[in-house]
Order: sequence, then structure tokens, then C-alpha cells
Amino acid sequence: MPPSILVRFKKQLPLRRQSMVLFLKKFDTKFVRGISKLVNQASDETWASVDCLSCANCCKVMTPTFTKKDLKRISAHFNMSEEDFYTKWLKTDEDNGDLVNRIQPCQFLNLQTNKCTIYAIRPEDCAQFPHFNKKPFADYNHIHEQNIEYCPATFLFITQLQQKIEKEFVW
Repeated sequence: MPPSILVRFKKQLPLRRQSMVLFLKKFDTKFVRGISKLVNQASDETWASVDCLSCANCCKVMTPTFTKKDLKRISAHFNMSEEDFYTKWLKTDEDNGDLVNRIQPCQFLNLQTNKCTIYAIRPEDCAQFPHFNKKPFADYNHIHEQNIEYCPATFLFITQLQQKIEKEFVW
């Protein structure tokens, strides 16, 4: 049986981390014409080969930011007040004031199936993760830089994007 995507990712990350971070930082000062097309291609290629249910590392080691709308929607689903839901499941991040999970892995992750038990009403942050298609791409380098630490899909996405850009463009 071949090693899981998470096992391969954890072996490759230390070898590629610095190169990927340096690549992402170039977008702070450089403009790549046609970046949206390249991002879309790398995203499509990534999702053709990655199954998040085989990993769910994001739900195991990260926490989404819950918006006020998320809090209202999800607490209503559980027939709880927003305050009770917050008290039971969330805390306020001391660094930035965001509402985040109190525990990890996420309380809504089924660890046997790697499926979200509130998938249809999950936080917006989860629904958009790993944020490949946010525009303009360069404004989200810091998010991709963070996500390559935890997400094999992001690692593959940035690898593919880096190969495409460095093949076609001179920095």
C-alpha cells in the first residue's frame, strides 16, 4: 500500500518549505501576467489528485475563524443560544480577537471517516479552505504560506504553481 498523502507531505515539507516561502514572497514585489489562469490550472490539477477525506489534517491541527454569521447559523442548528454555543465550543484568540475552536481536532470532525458532521452549515472559513482562488492572489500569500505547513493540498498547489511560473517567467 502506498504511503498516504499526509505521510508523503510530512516527508517533503522540510525539504521544500524554504523554497516555497521564498517563491510566495516574490509576489509581494513581482507581478505575473496571467496569474489567475495559472492559479486555476494548478488548483484543478491539485483537486484532481487530492482527496481531503483521506487526510483532514486541517480539521485535526488548525481551527477556523467563526464569523458572527457562522455563530448565529451553527448555534441555531444546535438549538443553542449563541452565548451557550460560544461557551461550549469556542474561545476568543488572544492575538487577534477571532472566534476559534476551543479544542483540536475540531469538535465537528468525525475521526473515523474524516467527515465534517456539520458540513452543510460549516464555517465560511472551512468552506473556502484552502483559499486557492481568493483574488488577487498576491494578497493571500501569507495564508498560503501558513497553509503549506498543514495542508497537503496547499503544498501540492504551491508546488505546481511554482513549477508553472518558474518555467514560463524569469523573476
